[in-house]
Amino acid sequence: MREAKDALVLLLAGGIGSRLNILVGHRAKPAVPFGGLYRIIDFSLSNVMNSGLTRVGVLTQYKPLSLMRHIQTGEAWDFTGRTRGIKILPPRTGEKDSDWYKGTADAIRQNIDFIRDNQSEQVVILSGDHIYQMDFDDMISYHREKNAGVTIGMMVVPKSEIHQFGAGIVNDENRIVDWEEKPKEPKTNLASMGIYVFDTEYLLKALSGDREEIDFGMHIIPRAIEEKQVYAYPFTGIGGMLALFNPIGMQIWIFFVPILEFHRKSGGYDPIQRQMDEPWIGDPLVLCKAVPCSPL
Repeated sequence: MREAKDALVLLLAGGIGSRLNILVGHRAKPAVPFGGLYRIIDFSLSNVMNSGLTRVGVLTQYKPLSLMRHIQTGEAWDFTGRTRGIKILPPRTGEKDSDWYKGTADAIRQNIDFIRDNQSEQVVILSGDHIYQMDFDDMISYHREKNAGVTIGMMVVPKSEIHQFGAGIVNDENRIVDWEEKPKEPKTNLASMGIYVFDTEYLLKALSGDREEIDFGMHIIPRAIEEKQVYAYPFTGIGGMLALFNPIGMQIWIFFVPILEFHRKSGGYDPIQRQMDEPWIGDPLVLCKAVPCSPL
């Protein structure tokens, strides 16, 4: 029995993505073309569809027109119907207590009415600019089994990269007992993917407090660890990428790299290591072997 049907999805898709340079000159990062007719956001939307989630809010901000044209009514992901749908949620500028989205938590706070209008036991919060494959149904089931207030999708990254992420210190049961936001001297290499499952009641409570708390990693998660059970959900799908630029053909190739889950004695994770002999290239629906290529 699938657990996901009762959950509401809020997809954060308003980022600038300045590291993509000229590719984001006319559109938000989630709307950047990928593999021809696809866009980066298609990975997240396909994951949502394949997980059995049917109610989605897409929070836009930076240059949203290209993204809105691409999503349209959501028919491409079967989000049309009496009990399903997708809604674009721009900032409520000009309204009392509303403004441009100042951070991840502030963006969700400005759409509390959407959460209340779409009653659900859990709210799944995602980023629209990740390239990965994941079954959110499994994550929601894990969240309910743990009786968690918050569950965070997490993955192991090199310690040299952890300063770019929120980092969780977990016990033997994968409960997060401490949190570091973009640490300069990290205690762990377990990084947040920016994928959250919140109990709806707790999310509404957490957002009803100080309006200066605008970011999940900086403000909401550290407080949640003190107030509720917060668990790490180990990411075991396909993800991570190397972007290779071919200046002759003016093409960008995205190659998936395997995620290595290293065993940590106190980490609570199984010692799993997946290996791949050849790189893979994929679109939101199909994975196929890629032509060997060397990075610049």
